[in-house]
Amino acid sequence: MATTDTTSLDRVIALLHEHPLIDGHNDLPYAARDLVGYDFDELDLAAGTAGRTHTDIERLRAGCVGGQFWSVYVPSNLPGSQAVTQTLEQIDAVHQMIGRWPEAFGLARTADEVESVFRSGRIASLLGAEGGQSIDSSLAALRMLYVLGVRYMTLTHNDNNPWADSATDEPVHGGLTRFGVEVVREMNRLGMLVDLSHVSADTMRAALATSEAPVIFSHSSARAVCDTPRNAPDDVLETLRDRNGVIMSTFVPGFVSPAAARWRADAQDAAREAGITPTDLAAFQPFAKQWAADHPEPVATIDDVVAHFVHIREVAGIDHLGVGGDYDGVPGLPAGLEDVTGYPKVFAALADLGWSDADLVKVAGGNVLRVLRDAEAVARDLQTTRGPSVATIEQLDG
Repeated sequence: MATTDTTSLDRVIALLHEHPLIDGHNDLPYAARDLVGYDFDELDLAAGTAGRTHTDIERLRAGCVGGQFWSVYVPSNLPGSQAVTQTLEQIDAVHQMIGRWPEAFGLARTADEVESVFRSGRIASLLGAEGGQSIDSSLAALRMLYVLGVRYMTLTHNDNNPWADSATDEPVHGGLTRFGVEVVREMNRLGMLVDLSHVSADTMRAALATSEAPVIFSHSSARAVCDTPRNAPDDVLETLRDRNGVIMSTFVPGFVSPAAARWRADAQDAAREAGITPTDLAAFQPFAKQWAADHPEPVATIDDVVAHFVHIREVAGIDHLGVGGDYDGVPGLPAGLEDVTGYPKVFAALADLGWSDADLVKVAGGNVLRVLRDAEAVARDLQTTRGPSVATIEQLDG
């Protein structure tokens, strides 16, 4: 495993105090739901939550996090209306969190607001909906999520929805349905980023062909380095480059380490034999934890993470790379990246490979800010030529 030069670490920390590190995906809101029913008296982020979550205010500061997309995830197997209600509860939790600790967090709905909050010494807080189940096939619901501050939506989570195929389900739509295309078009008109993490490769390609604004992957890595359907194939990375998007490379062991990916696939096979659906995280994660007692999970490393950054740079280019840790969304992280204090280690490792300050600033947050600004500009133009879509899934998909 590579060792990080202290000088590089000091250089990176100084750089990240001047330029925002913006992470694409953190599931702390769902952890708050799961652990304490959103009672922030019981989950005091200012007092510290070590041993309970990967994330709290002190550790975000230590990790030099300047901006965070907080995931307002809900399970993808919920009935539609229930998914919408739980998404609203997740959104409320983020707003409550920001309001409770205003010295630490500031709501950001635009790229300019991200920079303004960062300059104020606080962590710019954006919202991202993880999965199209959150809108129950309603474009009006999509618009209301935007009004409430949601600035990206992942088109699917672990299961297909009625209009898009997931990476981890059996394909039924061949990518996007006609209504799925309309969802992307309406997201473009609003200025909401289209997020392609969790979707099938065909859905990635269909969304890239449809979107009039650059798209993102909020927490995915390179399939050529670690062959799992949650990662992006090279042809998709090339199209992402051509369409000026960004992939925020993740830290999830099963997506960065080939050995951990094989372990995860074996655990999923064992779960199926036990009658458990692997995409049902509420059932699968406890099973996997128990299964690991007799089948220890391989330890992923910072080197595994860095290999994806290097490959994505080689294929897509330095202007199309970001970081999306997925903290509090997975049971464990690579050695050295166990909580949100770890980001500077990754950037120091990249510095040790010869990446310049300008390179590191782009990857930390510059690239995703550019994409957010581009999406805002596309929305301004589109809103002069077309109004809110009133199309329904019944009309378009029958």
